[in-house]
Amino acid sequence: MATATYSPRLKDAYSELRPQRPEELELKSIMQVPRIEKITLNMGVGDAKTDAKALDAAIEELTTIAGQRAQVRRARKSIAGFKIREGMPIGARITLRGDRMYEFFDRLVSIALPRIRDFRGLSPRSFDGRGNYSIGIREQIIFPEIDYDDIAGIRGLDVAITTSAKTDEHAFALLRSLGLPFANQGENQ
Repeated sequence: MATATYSPRLKDAYSELRPQRPEELELKSIMQVPRIEKITLNMGVGDAKTDAKALDAAIEELTTIAGQRAQVRRARKSIAGFKIREGMPIGARITLRGDRMYEFFDRLVSIALPRIRDFRGLSPRSFDGRGNYSIGIREQIIFPEIDYDDIAGIRGLDVAITTSAKTDEHAFALLRSLGLPFANQGENQ
């Protein structure tokens, strides 16, 4: 008796879209079609220099959001103006790949982003010139996994979506086809 293996919804959607992409993007081969390689979540915790519990709370929240243990990030340089010494813990990060990446992307697009107050779409200007996209989220409470009553304070996080696209236009087409809601749906401003 064979059991059915689980595959994330967006991964299946991508595998259906992929054969149609070479003609649309004017590519020669299906292997040139861009794909999402990884998603990196980063949460800076400025209070960690004075309050160790703030860093623990941030790690716990990021772990809950992503479903994977967060890494502690330490300062690379000492900065006297910010009272930071080299090696002090100052943040947390997670790199998602594979099925967890697709699951997080699906939750981000279908649940978290619509919960942002006065949301009108993401800026198409946040590409870095090499096909990668960055989103700054001001409140971690937009994710349904976070219990509003249990958090100590509102914290923001950065989401970096790394794609295999060579140009921003190809990455834009990929992310839009996977459901990322851009403002003005495609007008690169």
